[in-house]
Amino acid sequence: MSNELVGYFGFGSLVNKHTLRTSYVDIFQASLKGYSRHWQARSVALFDNHISLLSIHPDETCTIKGMVVLDLLENLPLVDEREEGYSRHKIEHSQLQVSTEVKLPDNLYVYIANEVEGASDDGALLQSYLDAVMQGFRNEYGDDGVSHFVDTTKGFERSINLDRKAPLYPRGVKLSDIESELFDAELKRAGVLGA
Repeated sequence: MSNELVGYFGFGSLVNKHTLRTSYVDIFQASLKGYSRHWQARSVALFDNHISLLSIHPDETCTIKGMVVLDLLENLPLVDEREEGYSRHKIEHSQLQVSTEVKLPDNLYVYIANEVEGASDDGALLQSYLDAVMQGFRNEYGDDGVSHFVDTTKGFERSINLDRKAPLYPRGVKLSDIESELFDAELKRAGVLGA
């Protein structure tokens, strides 16, 4: 069994430790330079409808916060499976800002959503997915981290499936009343329709 490590940058649900499904080695705060986040419409059989999930695209003017997960190379196929509909892309050490005492492995990746041919850009947001993402940012970066997520993500102006009480997202999380109120207020600020 190899102990070789890889790293992957999480900018959405991977920011939340409670959604990780491998026995990862470590996870720590990081920022990725040269990309911005956006909502991208996707046809996802699991949800039996047309929804929007997070992705990133090159943007030299932007730096986004997230987390780097250090994991065993042998676990990478499981992460690839978790990130169905995304492709794993190699990133350079120079693109990541991390604490100086952190030693990064040679191979670093980020998962970028595949383009869906003919997909319209009006897929609804999924509240249970957003809850997992926003809770991760709050846990790691505080209330300001939730605001950063909203401010550095494009395309919030769309409808939302309010599935918090019966989560469709398979890695749904439980929220405190404070979290629910904060997340709902941020979504209204972002212009989400029906939030």
